[in-house]
Amino acid sequence: MKQILGIGNALVDVMTMINGDSVLEKFTLPKGSMQLVDKAKSEMVKSETVNFNRNLASGGSAANTIHGLAMLGVKTGFIGSIGKDELGDFFENDMKYAGINTMLSRRNSVTGTAVALISPDSERTFATHLGAAVELDAADLDPEDFNGYDILYLEGYLIFNKSLVETACQIAKEKKMKIALDLASYNVVESRIDDFKEIVEKYVDIVFANEEEAKSFTGMGPEEALNHISQFCEVAVIKVGSEGSWVKRGEEIIKIGTIKVNLKDTTGAGDLYASGFLYGYARNQNLEICGQYGSVLAGHVIEIVGARMHHDKWKEIRTIVSEISKPE
Repeated sequence: MKQILGIGNALVDVMTMINGDSVLEKFTLPKGSMQLVDKAKSEMVKSETVNFNRNLASGGSAANTIHGLAMLGVKTGFIGSIGKDELGDFFENDMKYAGINTMLSRRNSVTGTAVALISPDSERTFATHLGAAVELDAADLDPEDFNGYDILYLEGYLIFNKSLVETACQIAKEKKMKIALDLASYNVVESRIDDFKEIVEKYVDIVFANEEEAKSFTGMGPEEALNHISQFCEVAVIKVGSEGSWVKRGEEIIKIGTIKVNLKDTTGAGDLYASGFLYGYARNQNLEICGQYGSVLAGHVIEIVGARMHHDKWKEIRTIVSEISKPE
């Protein structure tokens, strides 16, 4: 089975159940978006929501995906940057506990946090202070750390440091690795559309996007966007929420359905879909099986708050996945 290396913003998620959208309006946070905020605004949001139910989990888009892959038994690694603080320790220990090979730089800045504000309708809005996470730089990448891995997984949030993304992609290509990229968030795509297009066209083999991200990237609806993006990569994946997902490779197009779930929080749905899909890809499964794996993981994670499922739930998922699997 192929081994997968992820690079992303190492964050600690502060999962917060809010009782309405007034807090979003107060801090000018567009519902459903990921907004980068400074340390002061991050602390203000945390203070304003201190009386709501909340919990902590190691997070960041790529870290969520790599964690999911590790829980499925894939050999994984993660490169990121954290602070020399308790939250940094929390992040590292949580990743190592899942069996991930962590390659983390320690900074003097605070560990980044993503305050996930979960509305009553289960939509989540992120106020993200990157802190030490954003200090990861191209110079921190050691080609030796890429040895033994077959797939590089990148989160689109890294596009704000284009040289980091380009260097990672160049190292991966030199080592004959496949490169997978998740487009991250529609507003991030809009703000860096030219950079995204360049990276995708030059380096990327697998593109993951949801409906809004695909529209921001192409100006098109899901099916048209699928056809357009697939011109530049080996596999294009468009996730369309409760309607499932579309997957295209060459002339092959597959429509993947969803599983029946009790929706609680959409945090991590896209990240865990990527975990499932890449698990199938790493095992040389066909596109339909890959997509089904993705749907199973995405469906289960939205039944909990946050992107970290308990071991009992993972045991259930592994059983379901094994029943879907076909011989390699």
